[in-house]
Amino acid sequence: MDEERSTPVETPLDNESREPGKPAVPNGFAPGVGRIVLAATPIGNVGDASSRLIELLGTSDIIAAEDTRRLHRLVQSLGVEVSGRVISYHEHNEATKTAELLDHVRAGKTILMVSDAGMPAVSDPGFRLVEGAVEAGLTVTAVPGPSAVLTALALSGLPTDRFCFEGFLPRKSGDRNSRLADLADERRTMVFFEAPHRLEVMLRALHERFGADRRVAVCRELTKTYEEVIRGTLRELLEWAENNEVRGEIAVVVAGAPEQEPGKPEDHVAAVNELISQGIRLKEAVAAVAEDARVSKRELYSAVLAAR
Repeated sequence: MDEERSTPVETPLDNESREPGKPAVPNGFAPGVGRIVLAATPIGNVGDASSRLIELLGTSDIIAAEDTRRLHRLVQSLGVEVSGRVISYHEHNEATKTAELLDHVRAGKTILMVSDAGMPAVSDPGFRLVEGAVEAGLTVTAVPGPSAVLTALALSGLPTDRFCFEGFLPRKSGDRNSRLADLADERRTMVFFEAPHRLEVMLRALHERFGADRRVAVCRELTKTYEEVIRGTLRELLEWAENNEVRGEIAVVVAGAPEQEPGKPEDHVAAVNELISQGIRLKEAVAAVAEDARVSKRELYSAVLAAR
């Protein structure tokens, strides 16, 4: 983003939303054109609310909120007077409420979708609404803002060039172990959410599956008064969790699996022969094993022939 800078220009939406000589419509929203706006809300510090979020809270026709009580506290803190209708939209009523909301969009209404914190549809309600709107050819846009995922990643001290978001791990031990087995060789930095009362169990499972020396950061109460980021190995953070009463909202950032040493070509001859015994041609077997083991195909081929 920083490699090339140019003079700011209006977006196509800005141009389409006004006639020559008339001022731009706020946020580029054309009147009478229905749309869904996903808006990020503060994850802790109310001062992080954007000016666009504040404007939309006061002007949207309908506000779909994950928790209407938390929305009420937010608008009170921001000094916003809501003029539109507020409805509850959460994981337990998404299936029934989505069709109703889409009908309002078709009728030209602006629907503001907000979750309790951060960006809707990311480990929060909103995906069904976006999915339905896309299928119906309706407009969906977003007001970006605070993100617990990106904030935790940035503060973790772990590599940020490649990462994946895994949300909450399954509560049941069997399902949790299965998920972690799938992630054992994941080389990207991983970001998880976890409830404070289950953090110790989670860290123990990570410790058992990923090893004691894997680097990790536990990010607690991000952007709030008692924000805390604890960094170390899984051994160190499991010990910390065992000896402390953990409170607040938690994001856990885990380093990806380390790069494996490729080894010598002759170490992989048995794997090639195993594929050959299954009916795979020599060259194809060598190519498959060499790619997985990150060794030279030519050298592996020679090693297989030498072992015969």
